[in-house]
Amino acid sequence: MSTVLTSEGVDTSEGVDAGEGRAGPVRVAVIIGSIREGRFGATVAGWVADRVRGRGDITVDVLDVAEVPLGLDMAAPSAELAPEAARALADVSGRLAAADAFVVITPEYNHSFPAALKNLIDWHFTEWQAKPVSFVSYGGLGGGLRAVEQLRGVFAELHAVTIRRGVSFHHPWNWFDETGTPAEAEDNERALTGVLDQLVWWATALRAARGLTPYEP
Repeated sequence: MSTVLTSEGVDTSEGVDAGEGRAGPVRVAVIIGSIREGRFGATVAGWVADRVRGRGDITVDVLDVAEVPLGLDMAAPSAELAPEAARALADVSGRLAAADAFVVITPEYNHSFPAALKNLIDWHFTEWQAKPVSFVSYGGLGGGLRAVEQLRGVFAELHAVTIRRGVSFHHPWNWFDETGTPAEAEDNERALTGVLDQLVWWATALRAARGLTPYEP
């Protein structure tokens, strides 16, 4: 079954049951975590999405934090949001809820991850629960790994399962060519394949478990 890539959401036209416990490809949300002008995250996300397209066991929805206008003031559940904020929240919440797993693409800013990414995470709770999360990071000498280590703790608090394997790019702006392909392409593709294989394993197992027994945090 072919991979479906859309910026609006996951295409379910191929007859996949939307309920928990369904069979079929794993729905993966690839989250671009930076909104900074001149960011490199879109290039990394493009490379990840291109690698996923060749797999028959995954459908992908690329979710760009820069296109999600969530406010910083998190209203109480009973509060009424402004119409634009309410529409943005409903759209992104639905896309996260529909996902079986996540690939978070994050840079490292000052030994941590971007505030906009944390804001997206904190606006949600049940959407992350009992689902696997993997990371593709980039940055300077550390390759974004310090950002990833902090994100692991954040997602653990949200009852998500983070994948041990990951992919990191050190100074990626020096190693990606004009087509968005990194140097040492075969090694990087092999590393990403290992991450996706584990992500699919966990996503399939946890999807089946949620179908049998609702998850209680």
